[in-house]
Amino acid sequence: MPNDSTVLRPSSARVAGYLSKGLARWNIIRCLLPEYSRQVRLKPGSHQPVDAILGWGLKPTSTPARRLAERRGLPYVAIEDGFLRSLGLGVNYSQPHSLVVDYTGIYYDATRPSDLERLLADADFEADELARADHAMQRLRRLRLSKYNHAPDLPLPAAERPRVLVIDQTRDDASITHGMADASSFQRMLKSALADHPDAEILIKTHPDVIAGRKQGYLTQASSDPRCRLIGDDLNPWALIDAVDAVYVVTSQLGFEALMAEKPVHCFGMPFYAGWGLTRDALRCERRQRSRTLSELFAAAYLRYCRYANPYTGQASTLEATIDLIADQKRQRDRLAGRWLAVGFSSWKRAFISDFLGPASNVRFIQGDHPQPRELEGRDSLVVWGQKATDEIKALCRRHGLKLWRMEDGFVRSVGLGVDLTRPLSLAFDSRGLYYDAGNESDLERLLAETDFEPALLTRAHRLRQRLTELKLSKYNVRGKTLPALPSDAIGSRPIVLVPGQVESDASIAHGSPEIKTNQALLEAVRQNRPEAFVIYKPHPDVVSGARVGLLDRTARQLYDLELVDCDIIDLIELADEIHTMCSLTGFEGLMRDVEVHTYGLPFYAGWGLTHDRLSSPRRQRRLTLDALIAGALLMYPTYVDPVSGEFCNADTAVELMQQQRDQRTGLPLRVRFYRLYRNLFSRRQ
Repeated sequence: MPNDSTVLRPSSARVAGYLSKGLARWNIIRCLLPEYSRQVRLKPGSHQPVDAILGWGLKPTSTPARRLAERRGLPYVAIEDGFLRSLGLGVNYSQPHSLVVDYTGIYYDATRPSDLERLLADADFEADELARADHAMQRLRRLRLSKYNHAPDLPLPAAERPRVLVIDQTRDDASITHGMADASSFQRMLKSALADHPDAEILIKTHPDVIAGRKQGYLTQASSDPRCRLIGDDLNPWALIDAVDAVYVVTSQLGFEALMAEKPVHCFGMPFYAGWGLTRDALRCERRQRSRTLSELFAAAYLRYCRYANPYTGQASTLEATIDLIADQKRQRDRLAGRWLAVGFSSWKRAFISDFLGPASNVRFIQGDHPQPRELEGRDSLVVWGQKATDEIKALCRRHGLKLWRMEDGFVRSVGLGVDLTRPLSLAFDSRGLYYDAGNESDLERLLAETDFEPALLTRAHRLRQRLTELKLSKYNVRGKTLPALPSDAIGSRPIVLVPGQVESDASIAHGSPEIKTNQALLEAVRQNRPEAFVIYKPHPDVVSGARVGLLDRTARQLYDLELVDCDIIDLIELADEIHTMCSLTGFEGLMRDVEVHTYGLPFYAGWGLTHDRLSSPRRQRRLTLDALIAGALLMYPTYVDPVSGEFCNADTAVELMQQQRDQRTGLPLRVRFYRLYRNLFSRRQ
């Protein structure tokens, strides 16, 4: 919060100025500073009037900003990365998910007060806030999240004697000098760790750049001691904490994470979490006289002091949603890490596939559908689109020990059709089969059959369902015309049955609907089962656009009462009493809107007790709730990517991005119109 002495104008009129290019780079600055209606960059010599100056904490690069604030007699507002920042590193331009905004000082400066220190000295915390803090700490431990989450989570080999962790830091880090420490603090820390644990191995975690010689640390020479071992590899901090009995730090945030893991923490500087009775401190800060519980310390730092936003949507967020997002990013990255060979992809798909495989992957694209053995060298996974995994490719993968993956569009895909070359926000990678292939098990089917869906995940799935329903979002989100008035005989007296048409040449019908394979056969079955119903037939958008096969002949028109071509599919779903489908995703979208669904094939959502099914699968014996189905199919199975940054996101984010894209779209883009013209004139219909 602002200083008590700061006189504030209404936020609608207040402007903050900054000098740093870095502040302009991060998307969340605007939404996380509601105190100011605008933030403007001040060029050298600018005299533009502003109400405050923003800068990066007390880093050397903030000196010009602090001097400018002093000259103008304005408050200097210190901004820093939050304690749960991102999946990747800031130096690699990974967007931050959280920031701290401090009007008094900054949390790592123990030489004077900060907003965080004042909170810890004076604030009271209610029981529900402390319960929220405890739950968040449990989730961070279980999900193994830290400030940065780029490092692999690899357990250390077992040891025959106790271990103690000592944290080195890079020289001249701002948190050291402002944390009442210097080079001698690191030597005292190491000496104390050796003396306190005479039988233990001392693990010294140093920065990888120090090992590589690009930066300097303080404890590099300690490797000469036979009891000390330098660890310079990037590792998840929780892997280090798990392996030791105690942790020694100067000012590193890893000490606070060790407190969350209930490990003894010895501090030789004065980080924000020292001096409150939770750590064993070599120094004293006279301003810190009060004892605090770990829950209170966490609530102050993570719930009140830190501010959260979604960097992809630009919307303010919460700690809990930030944990969800970074955990989903980490899960997707770890699942798809490796060396990939991508076979048979068009240049259009190549433009985004690398983003979907993520920062821990390396992908090589090859022309054609028949990779040569030499092209498999150095690869551990091979991916193809859909059902292009030929017997030859399968045999090749078996001989060379490669894992074979199939890729398809996700269930919440884009604003626009894939056939119009609209970039997807979601794709599904499957290492067993494909979600629409009912003849073989897929990763999605295994996930739905075996996952223990936690209450928090089910609650999140329920919220996602509500949001999708509220926004009227579907797979493609192509705006349709307003529904026409229905004939009088369709209102009230007859059940309304929606029959969504499909692309008859699509692999989902070939592999997911073994008995009924055409739109006409489906309509015949529906009319036989529901002779009294008012049947509305909705052709597939790709068929209507002229790109795919599935148009009905004239004789089929007697099988339905009304054909609606250009209407929004969600309006039709909400109008219907029942949906009858081979295996269309419309059935899943109907389930989310409490519409009765009848399946004539075996789509991924059938066989779990939620639909009326003509066919059955012996592998699908479990009864699922709708929220569990949504959790598996939307939250856990697909991979989501923000199209602007190319970074992983998640289902919740993709939904908001789609809404933003749809609001910005005023009609069919000119590029799509020209492409459709070219496709229909010069391409042979499949």
